[in-house]
This record gives sequence, structure tokens and C-alpha cells, in this order.
Amino acid sequence: MRYDEFEAAIRHLVARASDDNLRVFGAETVVRLVGDERLVDVAVEYELDKDASAALTIARESALTASPAELRAQLARIGDGILTDGDMDTELLNVISALEHWTTYLETGRRGELYELAIRSIEQVDFQVSADLSDFLAKPEMAAEYERIERLLTA
Repeated sequence: MRYDEFEAAIRHLVARASDDNLRVFGAETVVRLVGDERLVDVAVEYELDKDASAALTIARESALTASPAELRAQLARIGDGILTDGDMDTELLNVISALEHWTTYLETGRRGELYELAIRSIEQVDFQVSADLSDFLAKPEMAAEYERIERLLTA
């Protein structure tokens, strides 16, 4: 499957998923993305100030239990404390992006936010295994992530 075909398939899955499936998919995916222990390896102190780092920890730990307003407040603290200028660590950027999409989904219910969450999820795997855009799911890790997404959205 080419990358553009993958994107179209994810759009289709999100568009057809039930509200319950979307919620389960979003919750499981955001936890997987923000709970990734490799983030601990990122030199966060060079990327975020102390307040933003604390806010990131709170947001990561409470992604499923905090209200959208509480998550938005943490994201604002994170945004205010970014120390880098356009060159943030990819893993850290992926985590912040996942929190943003999840929070916006909780606030608005827009399905497109979960499409973006699915893309962040597959990008996280791609970052680890470097998939070929012309045969995007050829690597077992990429195929497994696509199958996870598909299973949760069609269950």
C-alpha cells in the first residue's frame, strides 16, 4: 500500500467508525503515544522550561482523566515554555501533537482530530523502522500498527 492509499484508508475508517469506536481508538492511541517511555530519553530540559516540562508530565499522566479544559491549560503551559525554535525533537513533538489532537477532539468531537492521531501513531512507528512510501505497510511493525488502527475503528 502506498502512503497516499494508507491516508485514504485511514480517512475512510475514521469517517465510518461509530462514536464509541472513535472514543476507544482515540483513548488507546493517545495513551500509547504519550506513554511512550522513549520520551524519557529525550533531553526535555533543552526543549522545554521547567514549568512546561511539569505541564507535559501532568498532561501525559492525565490524558484520559482530565477534562478538555484541564488538558488545554496544560497545553498552554507547554506552549509558553518551549525553548526550541522550530527544531524540537521529533518524539517530543509527536507527543505534544497527540495531546493537542486528543484535546481538540474532546472539545469539538471532530473526527479529523482522530485521523490526525492515527497519522501520529503510524509516524511514531515509521520513525522507528523507516517505512518505504511506495510500500508503506511492508514492514511488520507498520502492518501491525495499521491493523491495530483498523481493528479499533471497526470493532
